[in-house]
Amino acid sequence: MSSVADEHRKALDATGRIVRGITPERMTESTPCEDFDVRGLLNHLVSGNLWVEPLVSGKTIDEVGDRYDGDVIGDDPSAAYDASARVAGDAFAQPGAMEVPVAVSYGPVPGEVYAGHRFIDVLIHGWDLAMATGQDTTLDPGLVETCWDIVRPQQELLQGSGAFGSPVDVAADADSQTRLLAVLGRRADR
Repeated sequence: MSSVADEHRKALDATGRIVRGITPERMTESTPCEDFDVRGLLNHLVSGNLWVEPLVSGKTIDEVGDRYDGDVIGDDPSAAYDASARVAGDAFAQPGAMEVPVAVSYGPVPGEVYAGHRFIDVLIHGWDLAMATGQDTTLDPGLVETCWDIVRPQQELLQGSGAFGSPVDVAADADSQTRLLAVLGRRADR
C-alpha cells in the first residue's frame, strides 16, 4: 500500500497536467470555488504547496508569516506550480515527515493528517481547474479511492470546515468520483 506522501505526490502530478493545460485566456474563468477564478485558485494551490516545507520542518504559522500571501504564481503559473509541487512532495517524503507534529491552523496534527488534507486540496482543486478550463475532469480512480479513504473518517469535520461547499445530492448509483465530488460540494454535471 502506498503512503499518503506517495499518493499526495501522485495528486500533485495529476493536477500538474491540468495546470499545464491552462491557457492564458482561461485565467479569469470562474471555478466551482465561488471565491476564486482560475488564477486565484491556482495561486491558492501554489501557496498551499509552498507552506508544506516550512510547516513540516517545524516552523509555526507565525514564523512563516505572510511569506506566501499575495501573488505567488507570477508570469509563469505552470512553472510556479511545478516548483511548488516539487517542494511539497519532497517535504512530505522526508524521513519522519508523516509522524512529526505540524502546527497548522487546526493543529498541531501529525504530518500524515496534514499530508492527507493537502492531498484532498490538490486533487479536488485540480478537478475544479479542469472543470473551469474545459479539460478532461476524469480523476484517476486510484486517487479517488485514496481520497475516499481520507475523507470518510472525517467527512463531517471536512464539511464543517468551510473549505468545501455544502454536500450535493446525487443519484444512489452515481460513480465513486461523482459521489466524492458531491460530498465535497461539487456537481460533476456542470
